[in-house]
Amino acid sequence: MTISRRTFLAAAGATAGAGLLSACGSGTKATTGLNGAATSLQVFSWWTAGGELQALDALKANFNLHNPNIQFVNEAVAGGAGTNAKALLAKRLAAGQPPDTFQAQAGEMVGDYITAGQLEDVTFLYQQNGWDKTFNQDVLKLIQRNGRYYSVPVDIHHINVLWSNRRLCDKLSIPTGPKTIPEFIDALGKAHDAGHIPLAISRDPSESWQLQHVMEAMLIGTLGAAGWSALWHPGADWSSAKVTQALDYFHQVMQHAPGTGGNMSWDQVSAQVAKGQAAYQIMGDWTEASFTVTFNLQPHIDYDWAPSPGTAGIFDFASDCFTLPKGAKHRDATIAWLTECGSQEGQDSFTTVKGAIPPRAHVGTQERTLFDTYLQWSLDEWTKDTIVGSLTHGVMAPGAWNNDILTAIGGYLTDPDTGKLQSALVQAATKHFSAV
Repeated sequence: MTISRRTFLAAAGATAGAGLLSACGSGTKATTGLNGAATSLQVFSWWTAGGELQALDALKANFNLHNPNIQFVNEAVAGGAGTNAKALLAKRLAAGQPPDTFQAQAGEMVGDYITAGQLEDVTFLYQQNGWDKTFNQDVLKLIQRNGRYYSVPVDIHHINVLWSNRRLCDKLSIPTGPKTIPEFIDALGKAHDAGHIPLAISRDPSESWQLQHVMEAMLIGTLGAAGWSALWHPGADWSSAKVTQALDYFHQVMQHAPGTGGNMSWDQVSAQVAKGQAAYQIMGDWTEASFTVTFNLQPHIDYDWAPSPGTAGIFDFASDCFTLPKGAKHRDATIAWLTECGSQEGQDSFTTVKGAIPPRAHVGTQERTLFDTYLQWSLDEWTKDTIVGSLTHGVMAPGAWNNDILTAIGGYLTDPDTGKLQSALVQAATKHFSAV
């Protein structure tokens, strides 16, 4: 038996300290925080929309139960994939005015902050709480630097997911889970011919990460897990025929995307699928929280999901983390927050609402009942699929390389020539490898 996010939120709000989540045996200890002294905690993120905002609220509520003397100050900045937030954060860090903690993305993006000397080592928290043994080892490899830890992961997101409006797909006799990219392109054409939006996406330059997300799915679907992972190591061949094929697929898919998407955030794009205006969206599983929490849709009835075409057996992941910046004004409050984020209770309160799974290696039978139908599927995929990291969401490439790739995609928006796009991607990789 599972419970819905809506039920979970209602129960959490109604019972507050009654211990809905504590039944999970988290091991999180209630604390007065700072010897009972009142203080505050600035939490910087880009969670401002729909299910992700409600997930942050759920984690905040759990944190407040254990730390009643710490005032939670939400400093979230709107903008898909954190584009605006990261820009503002960079300015604050450069000025020596960091928030008490900030959201980051596990992998190379966290590495940028470590290299810049902007994060404290929090390995002591891993040792105190046993996270170095309980967290998934693949995640730990990505968030450590020379055997030390500088962030605490709070979730695992499934990136290569194709979302569909089930009722519309059934009406059009197109599959909700096309297995191959050519089959997907054919379904997009049928949706277009029927007068519907085939693929929901924003083409606005400020939302170019949405195109990067789709391109990532096409590359993984064409190259496979090993080929995708090889792109991020010295000697990678970004000029290969398979990359050419993947970019051609990307171009064909984009021909079935709206010509004028406007400056639409990911959740506004998801709403087109939820309302039956669009057939498909390729997006991470925070989308599911929007479907269930914002639109109260029913899985396998109103909406459906599947691995993005060509990626069955591959789990493309990203992980949100929180950090302890050097110079944080309320360091003890940040440590209390990180302890909450790393706990089973904190992670369950957050992931069950956000549409994600915990970063721990093992999720018990009783704990699994907290997760809805989609997340049960994602938990199963996580244990059996080949795991690869996401480009778009911070795992595979440091910030400078990722920005060069986004610039290349921006050029494609202006001039949709895949040859020029591939050349720009080759140049970006050459520039990165020559700099390391």
